[in-house]
Parts: sequence; structure tokens; C-alpha cells
Amino acid sequence: MMGPHATIREEWLSRHEEPILDPEQPILDAHHHLWDRPGSRYRCEEFLADLAKGHNVRASIYVQCRTGYRADGPDALRPVGEVETIRRWACDAGATSFPAKIIAQADFMLGAATEPVIDALVEAGDGMVCGIRNTTAHHPDPRLISNPKPAPAGLLKADAFRDGVRAVAKAGLVLDVWAYQTQLDDVFDLVAANPDLTVVVDHLGGPLGAGPYRDNRSEHFAAWQAGVERLAQLPNTRMKIGGFGLMVMGKDYHLSDTPPSSEELAQDWQAYVDVCLNAFGAKRTMFESNFPVDKGMFAYPVLWNAFKRLASPLSADERAALFYGTAAETYGVEFPQIKKIIQGENIYETGF
Repeated sequence: MMGPHATIREEWLSRHEEPILDPEQPILDAHHHLWDRPGSRYRCEEFLADLAKGHNVRASIYVQCRTGYRADGPDALRPVGEVETIRRWACDAGATSFPAKIIAQADFMLGAATEPVIDALVEAGDGMVCGIRNTTAHHPDPRLISNPKPAPAGLLKADAFRDGVRAVAKAGLVLDVWAYQTQLDDVFDLVAANPDLTVVVDHLGGPLGAGPYRDNRSEHFAAWQAGVERLAQLPNTRMKIGGFGLMVMGKDYHLSDTPPSSEELAQDWQAYVDVCLNAFGAKRTMFESNFPVDKGMFAYPVLWNAFKRLASPLSADERAALFYGTAAETYGVEFPQIKKIIQGENIYETGF
């Protein structure tokens, strides 16, 4: 392992390959990261290489992960460097819609002083910054860490943090929240206090299956389900379906000799997807890859094949919402903007 995520092993991933299902299905990948860290590089070129494996991914949403912060200047404005870095990487790779939008980071503990930071992020994005996210996932058990710099306890309830959230609403941006199932009551209170703010709950609302949650799984699943269903009562919430490769979910696919197939993944994920769809409906849910975080557990084409298997019983309108419509509407992406046809290293555009 490297940090809190399973190590990416290309040779291991290559041990299982399968045909692309429904290759014409348009996809907007609603959540991915890019970084260049010691021993782990996943910039636009690596993301495009995964896209080239067959699925019709036409655009994506980048989500903050502390990439490319400014090395100097005021601490509050250093996250502006992430927006600048991602735009530069995308330009260098010729990836005009990968990402199409950026969810940036501003420290909400600045309270009302978050406003000028958000203004700087929006200016740096030149139309690309659509939302803000903070690191908020927290659990006192040290085995339940999903971020190299875990959030402190009680962050979602802090007065300053909530003042920062109000700055997001004032700016007309979306709030993404990554929290564990044990924090969903705090998320509910935060969302309920900001009815004019669209809040996207990342990674299924953080169902836990590692550490103390490995036992009595049915009990923990029921507690997660209750939290998700309560959140869905608030009309300004949206749910991302994905993140199954997070170590805290306890799936452990990386421990097998061969990577999982899409049939295995779909079967394993069915109950979680059913809860989210039954609670939120397709028009308030969206599929996400969470790459490269999840890449240590399964390959990009297999992930989207699993989602296609899970969505196959749904209507055409519901599939359209899950694969691109909800994300496009939520984040303000004109979709399809362009059709990207990726062949090897050659990337070119055609009108749609």
C-alpha cells in the first residue's frame, strides 16, 4: 500500500480483460483526481490512457486532492495553484474536456473570509470551477483513514466551517462532501441549513466495511442505509455512486490473485446501488470512477462495465441521467460538448 489507498499495479490489472459493454453509451465521469506524487503519477496523459480502453467517456469532473498548490504567498490562497496546475496539465495534453469542470478547495474554517478565496479560485478557473470540497471524512479509529491528511473531529459542525459553506452558496457553486456513514447526521444538518445550496454526497455516503465494521455487516449496512434515506429527503442533495475501491469500504479486491470481473463487481455492489437509486432516483444520482484512487482495486474499463450491468434494467432516461445527465446538470457541463475519439496517443475532436 501507499498511504490509505491500494497500490496501482498495472501488471496485476492486465490479468483480467473483458469486452466493452454498450460502447456507444455516453459517459461523463463525475469524479476523478490527477496528481504527480513521489512513486505515483496520474496526470492527464495517464487518465487519457485509461479512457482509450473503449468506453465513450466524453467529459469529466476533476475533484480536489491537493495537487499543485502554490509554494508561496498567503496560505489561504495556495489552493488556487491546484486550479492553475490542472488547467495547465489539461492544456499540455490537449484534453479540452478532461476535465470539463473543476471542484476546487477552499478552507471553510476561514469562515466569512472564505469568500475572497472562492473569488480567486473562480477567477483562476476562467469558467471551469463549479464547486468546492474540503477534507471532512473522519473516524476516531486509525484504521479508517481515506486521506493522507485526515480531517479533525467535528469539522462539519464547526461554526466557522458553516460560514464557509454559506460562502459557497453565495457564489452559486456546488458543495461536494466526502463523509463516512457515521457523519451523515452532521451532513444532513449542514444541508438542511442551506436549502439554496446544491450538495453532492461523494462515494455513496461512505459505507464502512474495514476495521471495526468488518463484523456485523448487515447492522452497519442498515445504519448506512438509514442515513442515506434521510439525506435523500432533502431535495438539494445529489449522490455519487462509486468509490467502492476505497480501503475503508473493506472490499479488498486487491488481495486476490486476479482483478475482479465486472460481473463480480456488479453483484457485490448491487445492494448499495439499489439503496441509492431507491432513495434519490436516477435524476439525483451519478456514476463516478474515483480514479486513480480506486485503480488499485479494478481497471477503468471493468468499472464502467460493472456500472452498465447495474444500470441495464433501467429505462433509457434513467441510464442517461446516471451516466451523464445528472452530473452535467449539477455541475453546469454542456454535454455533449464534443466527441472525443481516442486512438492510441492520437486525440482529435469532431463536431457533435
